[in-house]
Amino acid sequence: MLSSKLLLRIVLPVCISSAMLGVASTQALGSLTVSQIIDRNVTAKGGLQAWRAVQTMTFSGKMDAGGKTKAQLPFVLEKKRPRKTRVELVFKNDTAVQVYDGTNGWKLRPYLGRKTVEPYSPEELKATGFESELDGPLVDYAAKGNQVELEGVEKVENHDAYKLKVTMKGGQMQHIWLDGETFLEVKVEGTPRRMDNKMRPVSIYLRDYKLVSGLKVPYIIETAVEGNKDTHKMFIDSVAVNAKLDDALFAKPNVK
Repeated sequence: MLSSKLLLRIVLPVCISSAMLGVASTQALGSLTVSQIIDRNVTAKGGLQAWRAVQTMTFSGKMDAGGKTKAQLPFVLEKKRPRKTRVELVFKNDTAVQVYDGTNGWKLRPYLGRKTVEPYSPEELKATGFESELDGPLVDYAAKGNQVELEGVEKVENHDAYKLKVTMKGGQMQHIWLDGETFLEVKVEGTPRRMDNKMRPVSIYLRDYKLVSGLKVPYIIETAVEGNKDTHKMFIDSVAVNAKLDDALFAKPNVK
């Protein structure tokens, strides 16, 4: 059996070395400016010119139904500049629709027994306007009027990540975490949700990036609400870039 002195001679240097490696890693991450971090993020995702050339994106896949059921529901998410979004979700042979034309939003939710088109609530309009940017808040951030600050380095799923604070032109604020090695988004602060009569923080995790038309796109998106052990996952099956999307798709739905 090793003596305590021998353990100290063997284990202590290893622990110190590991700790110093961690410090060195953090210091290395901290050596970049905000501008350099964002430049590397945009480059890792495909480059500024490639993103500027994107006018539409269409995502199709399946998402968790929520609640106690383990079912996954097929969906299609369509985005078009500037800030237009449309989501179709099939549930029990009914199609739910959520549409945002850049200013106004509407929803049709037959699965709740609601057969008429309803306008977005003020809270929904605020959240959608905040989240509807096709290429996110970091691409062309200065031109969009966004301000970005580096708040430090934190662990996200056991990886060092840059924590950025983004203040939008309209005053909204969001935190984004970029992986310290890949510079891709690994976590995004979502819009808080009300649960148990309290507004709960929301974290969105982005994983399984794949190359699509020269762009890096996450194929798994997991949403976690603080205080709720159940998470909500979206699994992307396919992504289409610059498919033709008529503006009428993003107008108020007509129900016959």
